[in-house]
Amino acid sequence: MPARLMAFFSGTNGLIAKFVLLGCFNALVVWAATVLATHHKWVALVVVAIAAAAIDVIYIIPRESLIPAKFLIPGTIFLVGFTVIPIIYTINIAFTNYSTGHILVKSEAIEQIQLRALSQPKNGKTYTLSPARDASGKLVLLLVDDKTHQPAVGTPEGLKPLAASDVTIQGGAITAATGYKLLNGAALFSLDTELNDYRVPLPGGSAIHPEGSDFAVQLQPDKKYDAKADTFTSTAGVVYHDNGAGSFATDQGKALEPGWKTYNGFKQFSKIVTDPLYRRPFLRVLLWTVVFAMSTVIFAFALGLFLAITLQKKFPGQRVYRSLLIIPFAVPAFLTILVWAGLLDQQFGIVNKILPGNIDWLFNPWWARFSVILVSVWLTFPYFFLVCLGALQSIPGDLVEAARVDGAGGWQVFRRITLPLLLISTAPLLIASFAFNFNNFNNVYLLTGGGPSTNDQSVAGATDILISYTYKLAFSAGQGEQYSTAAAISIIIFLIVGTISGILFWKTKALETLR
Repeated sequence: MPARLMAFFSGTNGLIAKFVLLGCFNALVVWAATVLATHHKWVALVVVAIAAAAIDVIYIIPRESLIPAKFLIPGTIFLVGFTVIPIIYTINIAFTNYSTGHILVKSEAIEQIQLRALSQPKNGKTYTLSPARDASGKLVLLLVDDKTHQPAVGTPEGLKPLAASDVTIQGGAITAATGYKLLNGAALFSLDTELNDYRVPLPGGSAIHPEGSDFAVQLQPDKKYDAKADTFTSTAGVVYHDNGAGSFATDQGKALEPGWKTYNGFKQFSKIVTDPLYRRPFLRVLLWTVVFAMSTVIFAFALGLFLAITLQKKFPGQRVYRSLLIIPFAVPAFLTILVWAGLLDQQFGIVNKILPGNIDWLFNPWWARFSVILVSVWLTFPYFFLVCLGALQSIPGDLVEAARVDGAGGWQVFRRITLPLLLISTAPLLIASFAFNFNNFNNVYLLTGGGPSTNDQSVAGATDILISYTYKLAFSAGQGEQYSTAAAISIIIFLIVGTISGILFWKTKALETLR
């Protein structure tokens, strides 16, 4: 079959397929360039254009020197797109204040503050509203003053009175107007966003704002922005200035919302170290993460090795037993975890029905930690069983026989021959498994959700590991999404895992002398 496919895509067919794929690729590049140009991302646009041109040249020009590049480019694109760019983006976010209330750029924040700094003046007017479109299809507001009953049309340019003879008013609202088409039904329901941003300016700096689709009010700003001084001043004379941290704030620290994204150096890292609200839960979660990862690897490896040694020799039903032990590894992990969550349920779980007592497996802090390790070992030991089973086959039988002839017992043979030789091939896998379990988000979040909660006023629960704690900070923190803090912790996780893995790999070099 592969030979037939290679023959089919050779010659003319291959050339046609190549140009079709390049055509699709360049169409995608044109679309991306249009989007980048629309958003004024000129540097990214230049990079995309140069990269696309280089790819076209490599695949079109028939040179032998370019053949390696043809095979490297697809993998490089995926590497950059799914690994390099996310890493760079995470590092970039970690050095900003990017979080709830600080996701805009400064100009957008100023605009939003101006929109929010509105209040109804004393004796401010109210209007009955009828949305409509003019002859050119633009949205306008047909208004009736609730006090004077004077009809008018409101546009972004201002308020214009309408003659009573040009409108029909029923129930205080305009139901028909010459030159305008009133909106109703589905057309009216789709106007929420457009009406929310619609403003009809009035003399004195106030404006008419729709409050729904049938009511509008006159609002005026209670804070004014001075572009030259870059400050907001309230009607009470309170001045809000750029505090350099992404907010307009008073000298006493009271800030206006929203703020904007700005770079603040190592502030997020410093906060993790110096702020007790972050330092205490971080250290607690770090300690539990190390315990969880090491416990899972040690117990899973021990169980897998024990079963591998037990099932190494042939006996009736050996293959059946081996197959049964692989089931936890074959079933999707998320499904297994959800099943375990049901089995460990305090009220309805079968575990409590079988065992004496009524243990709260998932909501007692210590039992929840035990449950997380138990389920993780259950999911991991088949992997080590397979690894150890294969590694045991590579240990020379002559060494074992020689040791037994010299009078070594079973434990001595295992400790001085089997285990050291086994670790030569399994040590890198143990280190990789430790790194994997250090960031084993699924096992924790699907089983306990990181809970139960603790008493340190943190979003980190008793079973949260660093990666689930990071997730909560980024997406489910009670004080809003703290993306920059989560990004900083992600970098710390990488450094911790990299450092520990590096030390362990360096230490395992001693095993090479056993070869």
